Amino acid sequence: MRIMANKKTTTAMIFILIIAVAGAVIPSDIYAKNQSAGVVLADDTGKILYGRNNEELFIPASILKILTSLAAIQILGKEYRFSLDYYFDEDSKNLYIKGFGDPLFISEVIEQLCRKILSTSETDRIHHIILDQTYFSDQIQIPGKGSSLNPYDAPVGALCANFNTITFNHQPTGRLISAEPQTPLLDVFENDIKATGLMQGRIILTKKQSLLYPGLLIKHFLEKDHISVTGTVLQGRFQSKKEKHFSFESPFELKEVVQKLLQYSNNYIANQLLLTLGAKTYQAPATIEKGVKALNHFAKQFLGFKHLTLLEGSGLSRSNKITPDQMIKILINFLPYHLLLNRQENEFYKTGTLSGVRTRAGYILGKDNRLYPYVIMINQKNTGYDTIRKDLINRVSQMIQQPVGQ
Repeated sequence: MRIMANKKTTTAMIFILIIAVAGAVIPSDIYAKNQSAGVVLADDTGKILYGRNNEELFIPASILKILTSLAAIQILGKEYRFSLDYYFDEDSKNLYIKGFGDPLFISEVIEQLCRKILSTSETDRIHHIILDQTYFSDQIQIPGKGSSLNPYDAPVGALCANFNTITFNHQPTGRLISAEPQTPLLDVFENDIKATGLMQGRIILTKKQSLLYPGLLIKHFLEKDHISVTGTVLQGRFQSKKEKHFSFESPFELKEVVQKLLQYSNNYIANQLLLTLGAKTYQAPATIEKGVKALNHFAKQFLGFKHLTLLEGSGLSRSNKITPDQMIKILINFLPYHLLLNRQENEFYKTGTLSGVRTRAGYILGKDNRLYPYVIMINQKNTGYDTIRKDLINRVSQMIQQPVGQ
């Protein structure tokens, strides 16, 4: 009798193991520590393999950036390049520059712009550098953004440089220097840096400083190329004659912008994209309301979403709300661009964190070389996040799926 019982037990255990490996069973006790978590695992066709609280609304935090990225790629095109316009007035010797929201207008790009200005202007002297910021409204307030010195609180704008931040260090002699060899540390910001009391780090610019910083860098690089700048940097309206009006394209395609956005979880880039979508869809000047309207329209028309709440594009606002099912649909549509996400072993992912909020979304690469989209959304003091993630990875690693179409 004992031998027969052991055989029955062994047979039952083998049967249970086969079912589990086939992906048909995902034990609920794994999630007992966090009954209110939103969790979904799907295959690459969108078939839901496991779901808990699929249709509940959660605060997404930074995984919302995947939606913003998808909308930007679909609306603007993955090969889209940001640009700016410039015009050199030979009579006044003023240089006019108008920005259109480029989030990667960094020192290397600014130096390239200056070389192009020199090649088209044929002058050795410039008076004022006049910056036109009117493509974006001057009344933009990003919901959820604070007034801290953290980079995620940097201001946005139509013409900004280096993410509206300045990185610095000190030499052994105590002299302040830039932490980036390609970026000069301008004297005008030294007092702001000293006020922090830090020996190294990063400060963000005030809104007023951010409006002039690109022009100050342009002035520096022009003077570096032996162009005399006799005036100052001002705000104004772009004025040009058509035959002397030039455009300068960013060296970065949109897919490169999105990659930096996702890999560094850059809130500034996310909302620059959102504002650009608003201006492209509903005309300038860009406002947060137009950007949100464009993102909502995309979510409803392209993805078929009926209910979600969006206030901005980075995930900073706690009033953003989205369901795990909606996030899975976003991930299914983002599959062609999954390589733009961070990678850890067999996982491509984006995380999100706010106080009391922890989220994660991405893809697990299975042994069958298929990508399995997953979402974890926890909107309470964290209990079970790591256990849930490990279990989903184990489920995929054990899964034996039939090829699509069988």
